[in-house]
Order: sequence, then C-alpha cells, then structure tokens
Amino acid sequence: MRLTRDEAIQFAVPVALALAFTAAGGALVWSAGEALRSAKRDFANVQAERRQNTERLARIAEEEREVKEKIDLYRRLKQLHIIGEEQRLEWADAMTRIRKERELLDLRYTVERKRLLTSVAGKPGNVDFYASTMKVDLALLHEEDLLRFLADLRESGNAYYAVRKCALMRTGQAISGQSMTPRLSADCEIDLITIMDAAKK
Repeated sequence: MRLTRDEAIQFAVPVALALAFTAAGGALVWSAGEALRSAKRDFANVQAERRQNTERLARIAEEEREVKEKIDLYRRLKQLHIIGEEQRLEWADAMTRIRKERELLDLRYTVERKRLLTSVAGKPGNVDFYASTMKVDLALLHEEDLLRFLADLRESGNAYYAVRKCALMRTGQAISGQSMTPRLSADCEIDLITIMDAAKK
C-alpha cells in the first residue's frame, strides 16, 4: 500500500510527536533513575555521618565520665592530704589523739626521712610517689587493740598508710589485779605515702 504525499504528511506529524514523547519519556526515566541513585548516595552519606557523630558523642560522653571520676578522686586525695607536702605535724597530732582515745598503755614511734618510691609520667610533669616509714612500738592488752589502732590511723587521713609489717609478741608479764598489764607488744613498720605533682613544685 502506497501513501500519497498528503497522507504521508498527515502520518509524519503524529509519528514525530510519538518519537519526541518517547525520547522525552526515556530522558525523564533516566533522569529519575539518576536522581534516585543520587538520593540513595546522599542518604547513605548522611547515615554514615550520623553514625560517626553518634560514635563521637559516645566517646566524648565516656571521656567526660572518666575526667569526672578522676577529678572526684583527685579532690578526695586532696581532702585526705595525700596529695602535696607531708603533713608531719598532723601525723603527730593523730598519734597523740589515737593514744588518748584508745587509752593505749604505751605508744612510741619514729618517722624516717621520706624517700622517692616511683615517678609516673604525666602532663605537664611527672607525678612522684614518696614514702616515709613510721616505726611503731605498742603495748597492748589485746590483739584487737592493734587492729583498732591501724584503722584509726587510716581514717585520720594526712597520708596513705600502707602497713609493711607488724609483729606481735607476748610480754610474758603476769597479770596483776592492781593495774592493767600489757600482755602483748607490737612492732610495726608503716609507710606513710604522699603524692607530689612535679609540675607544682
């Protein structure tokens, strides 16, 4: 079947329009696909960024908690006078008070010169741990008197008290009804530990 020139012209316009619409539709579909792929990439990037921000916030919260714990510990140590110079007068006052409150029969002690235990690297300077050894001789009525003395000493603060050794011996003295006679004697060595920030010296 052959078309006349007029018929061909009549068919050409709709065919051209159909081809143009098909091309436009194809371009629209391709453009929509690209937009969808771009949106997916953006969404994945936003999710990754959100995940990183969440992890960063969790790390910051953990670091903040650790710093708070360290500040609380530092304040506690400062209140107990463990950080800073030795409190030798306070040590002597504590020994006198404990002897009176516990009514100890005999209490003698000497405190040696402080010595450096160790240095720990820190910022802005090293943290130095010092110890002064206190040698204590006690006359006791009962073993529990020694435990109470050590507990009172720890609660007095002014240093960290680390007991190196305590030796208990029987005195061998006979118990008389007229006066209290010590049945035991204790010979102790106790390290009084203080902490010094080298940067604050």
